[in-house]
Amino acid sequence: MRKADVVLGQTVDARGLSVAQCPSIDAEYALVMDAEGTVYFERNAQSPAQIASITKIMTAVVALDAVEAGETTLDAPVPVSAAAAAVGESSAGLQEGDVMDLETALKALLVPSGNDAAVAIAEALGGSVEAFVERMNEKAAELGCADTVYENPHGLDYDQYAGDLHSTAADVAAVVRHAMENDVFRSIVSGGSTDVAVVRDGAEATIHLETTDGFLDVYEHAIGVKTGFTALAGPSFAGAASDGARELYAIVLNSSSEAQRFEDAKTLCEWVYEHLVSYPLANSPETTTYDGAEVPVVAEVAHEDWIDKTVRATLSDPDAAVDVFDLNGNVSQTLSFEKLEGDVRAGDKVGTITFKQRNEEIATLDLVACEDLDAPDFFEGVGVWWERLLRGFSGQPQSASSVTLNETPLVVDKTAA
Repeated sequence: MRKADVVLGQTVDARGLSVAQCPSIDAEYALVMDAEGTVYFERNAQSPAQIASITKIMTAVVALDAVEAGETTLDAPVPVSAAAAAVGESSAGLQEGDVMDLETALKALLVPSGNDAAVAIAEALGGSVEAFVERMNEKAAELGCADTVYENPHGLDYDQYAGDLHSTAADVAAVVRHAMENDVFRSIVSGGSTDVAVVRDGAEATIHLETTDGFLDVYEHAIGVKTGFTALAGPSFAGAASDGARELYAIVLNSSSEAQRFEDAKTLCEWVYEHLVSYPLANSPETTTYDGAEVPVVAEVAHEDWIDKTVRATLSDPDAAVDVFDLNGNVSQTLSFEKLEGDVRAGDKVGTITFKQRNEEIATLDLVACEDLDAPDFFEGVGVWWERLLRGFSGQPQSASSVTLNETPLVVDKTAA
């Protein structure tokens, strides 16, 4: 834990969080966010860093965008040139002259992190590697990446590939979030090792693709995505996880070892899941029967036509709950009431209740009447008129006051020492 680490937009130091409340990771650059874009944790997430083969996520994105745009198809042929076969380092084992369809090429790109597949895809779809890389940078700008430069489709960053190529943990997260919206991408990165077929010397050849993604082995909620490693980037990983209710993207760059990068990603995801709690919105000591069920009475709303009568109200969804991040502080509520006049029937809207956590709105629901209340008839109305006249002389209230019964229990931090 570092005091400058950021939890939901505020530093650990500013929040006064303890070591026990924060994730312990080795990565120099990190971020974890959910599929809706909520960022729970950041470490140097806006700082430029090398991302090595995590670059290949964008290579796949540009290729799949071309499929969605109708420029190509998943069964379009992708030939392997001499240049592609000679890239070296991380390889899918492709040879010059091999031909495969685009979907197979994407597997060769993402599963074993094939540099050969990256160049083959770039040449096949872009006409040249340079033209394809230009499209990668255009896509990064479209996704709002603030500090990302691609210079090749594979992420090598030394010798002939040295240059200004870089990204940030925040930008990588944006790319991962976009990529995971594509079912083909999701299927490939979550599938682990696999066998694929290519045409080699006029005959079909089977190539075994061994995944580099150890996250799938160490974490039960893992669903991908992509590893990266060079001497400059250090052991890095862009991971995705889902517990069935919430999908998370954990980016860890320049961790301490290849194994630790997966542990870092797991730690970040588990930390988020551990601190997400389901918070019931209706918390009242009083209940009543409404629509055949016992429901909490969250307020008593004054009826303007009477002097001393109110209408009991509950939430439009009495069982409503919202996931809150317990380290973000307690929940507050604000109620506004309708001006009730005339006959009121059970189910009528009688107000609104808004919940906030740290001044950010987390839920808004209608208040609905739990019971019927008729307006005064003629003779009752005359009695109300006379009583209000007398109350006017003595300064007494002219009608009942609305009362809030709902409470907002403290959000429990389950792991604080």
